[in-house]
Amino acid sequence: MTDTLFLLVANYGALSLFVVTFLSCVAVPVPSSLMMLTGGAFAASGDLVLGSTALAAYVGALGGDQLGYFLGRSGAPALERWASRRRPRALLLGRARASIQRWGGLGVFLSRWLVSPLGPYVNFAAGAGKMHWLRFTVWGAAGEAVWVALYVGLGYVFARNLTAVAEFASDLTGLIAGGVVSVLLGVLLRYVHRKQIGVRHILRKPRRTAAE
Repeated sequence: MTDTLFLLVANYGALSLFVVTFLSCVAVPVPSSLMMLTGGAFAASGDLVLGSTALAAYVGALGGDQLGYFLGRSGAPALERWASRRRPRALLLGRARASIQRWGGLGVFLSRWLVSPLGPYVNFAAGAGKMHWLRFTVWGAAGEAVWVALYVGLGYVFARNLTAVAEFASDLTGLIAGGVVSVLLGVLLRYVHRKQIGVRHILRKPRRTAAE
């Protein structure tokens, strides 16, 4: 995989980063983070310019976010059908909605880099839920800046140990995503439990008779 990514970046340069980050933000399964690490490594060796490499990845991510948002906004029913065809997609979309409902703009920001697997689905959910476009854009742009700076920067600094850094970043992202999902499920279970207690309290409450 690493050799293939090196070949793509070597042949197409910053353009490959623009394309891959754009596609990743509309849920196309491409190795965007690894590509940015590779781009950073090429910048460290002098084969690419660091500024243009990071800018290409950033602009691609912003464009993908906007497309995902407007796809969700204009095609919510079609999005539901698409997600329901595969259980993992349906689960990711559900988690994205929970993140938006609980955290709002902060959820958009964190989904860009801290829990990036949720990012594309947060785009769809934000559009379908009619989050204000400017709010979505500002929070998303801030999060994408962190994402691009983090991965391109890691590739640049640790160019000689790119494979090890890529494995570490992948494991760390998966660990964080799992932790966040666990927290969200815990919050949901707590909410359901409280609702059940409330219903039981109402059912157990003695009714007043006509004489009373």
